[in-house]
Amino acid sequence: MSVPLWAWLAVLAVILLMLAIDLFAHRRAHVIGVREAAAWSVVWVAFGIGFGVLIWSLYGAEFGQQYFAGYLIEKSLSVDNVFVWAIIFSYFAVPREYQHRVLFLGVLGALVFRAIFISAGSVIIASFSAILYVFAAFLIYTGYRMIRTRNEHLDPSRSRALALFRRLIPMTDAYHGQRLLIRRGGVLLATPLLAVLVLVEVTDIVFAVDSIPAIFAVTDEPFLVFTANAFAILGLRAMYFLLADLMHRFIYLKFGLALVLIWVGIKMVLKVDLFYIPTTISLAVIITILAVSVGASLRATRGQGRRAVTEPQNPPFRIATPEEMSTIEPIRRRRPGITTPK
Repeated sequence: MSVPLWAWLAVLAVILLMLAIDLFAHRRAHVIGVREAAAWSVVWVAFGIGFGVLIWSLYGAEFGQQYFAGYLIEKSLSVDNVFVWAIIFSYFAVPREYQHRVLFLGVLGALVFRAIFISAGSVIIASFSAILYVFAAFLIYTGYRMIRTRNEHLDPSRSRALALFRRLIPMTDAYHGQRLLIRRGGVLLATPLLAVLVLVEVTDIVFAVDSIPAIFAVTDEPFLVFTANAFAILGLRAMYFLLADLMHRFIYLKFGLALVLIWVGIKMVLKVDLFYIPTTISLAVIITILAVSVGASLRATRGQGRRAVTEPQNPPFRIATPEEMSTIEPIRRRRPGITTPK
């Protein structure tokens, strides 16, 4: 698959434009409702599918199916990521109107980190093809471990990343609007929102360790790996506000995701020296596993409505009082001896 430089630049330009539109649409802090989240989800999915159709028409069915297989894997694994975000936001009692800011910056960071991972993975595979056996073993083991721990959930209170952040970075114990940093008494302090952002970013990096090798199992084209990741990630924020209060209904989804990882791990092993499973079959298997796990989950929990994750009675952070907000100083201090011209 030969992709010219201008195509890479065009894709990056589209991604930046989409991020700018999203940022402009949510420039003011507000609670994002189900209807708004559903509308944005449709927009992001339409972009992802539309790009896949473009790949199919320009490069043929094989590369088009590889893109859709990668996009579907990333999108489905992201649902589990969304549920982890719901647990993090609930534990730290992050006000709903501030959550989009955290997710926007988190997704921006995720795009950068995944681009780095994809570049490194492509170089390693090209120079040392036996690494595919390691990736395959890792995916199979991860799927097995996911089945064993499918009823376990993240405990933010035991996060080593958060403990290290709080030990190294001076911070307040109160949210100050959407600010990530404040200055008080001449001291620069992190707000809890920055700590939550760091934790969200760390969890996404952990998920990327699973999802990136999984996509390399269905395509070894860096352009398809990156674009499938990017277009799937761009819709994560809308997906969160749409599905976060429904996580209790997807009781079999984690089992389905584990089977997908095991399947692509087996496909990767066979791909190296033994037998190449056609992308059409691989895509059909992934769709079937996900459809069955989601359908079985919704059927088993039919009649249950939306239900937010329960917040702790004594959350670790609070909302700053008006008096505390009034003591905030400008982040940038003027240098002594410099006067403003009249």
